[in-house]
Amino acid sequence: MEYSVKNLQDQLNHLRLSEMSKELPTFLRKAEAHSWTYQEFLRELLTYEEKRRQEKMIDKHLKWAKFPYQKTLEEFDIEEISSLSERQIKQLKELTWLEESYNLIFLGPPGVGKTHIAIGLGLEAIYNGLRVSFVSIGELVPLLKSEEYLRKSQVQLKRIRNADLVIIDDLMYMAMDQNEANLFFHLVNHLYEQSSIILTSNKGPEEWGELLGDQGITTAILDRLLHRSEVLHFDGPSHRIKYRKSLFQSETVQN
Repeated sequence: MEYSVKNLQDQLNHLRLSEMSKELPTFLRKAEAHSWTYQEFLRELLTYEEKRRQEKMIDKHLKWAKFPYQKTLEEFDIEEISSLSERQIKQLKELTWLEESYNLIFLGPPGVGKTHIAIGLGLEAIYNGLRVSFVSIGELVPLLKSEEYLRKSQVQLKRIRNADLVIIDDLMYMAMDQNEANLFFHLVNHLYEQSSIILTSNKGPEEWGELLGDQGITTAILDRLLHRSEVLHFDGPSHRIKYRKSLFQSETVQN
């Protein structure tokens, strides 16, 4: 039986090697032009398939992560925060804490870079083949409350529960009632020692009890979050204020 290129492409598609199938004619021309050996041809083809699969997986995980924006750790000016060193950033970037299911808690006033660092670490995790979910507490609470009857909430919470790293932003910026606090506890309990969590908050754990409203639930949440964790304090002025864009570049408008 004589095989055409189309026959070979059909076979590759049947074996779910779709990227190889699409580029097969191109690689055949390259092989002929450069006199590749059979081994060189096969290596080039397999390397391309592997690379495209990794790129597509990263794209999918970036979409699932739901980052509000994408900023890498390299884009962060470490000199802006005296409490965080370049060495600490490098250690965090190595992701050994994630491999050991450690949590990170970023505390500090608004605008000092907590969310930027959290997203940067989330991107590093995705580039290393891990699953990440980002959610603000303002988005998370409605998701938890509507999970029983909304398919969209069920899908998003399933991704959160299955993630290797969950980033919860702006924790404790709003008070929770007892039911909301209980739902949040069950999520934290599910993730406990199964996934790593990054929390950002402008309030320290000693203040969380007031906003959660139930001391027993607060204690249970803190017990699981702080058992294996690193607490980092961010200080300094707000970057948003310091680098704000002014409508009037050269004049000050006074009333």
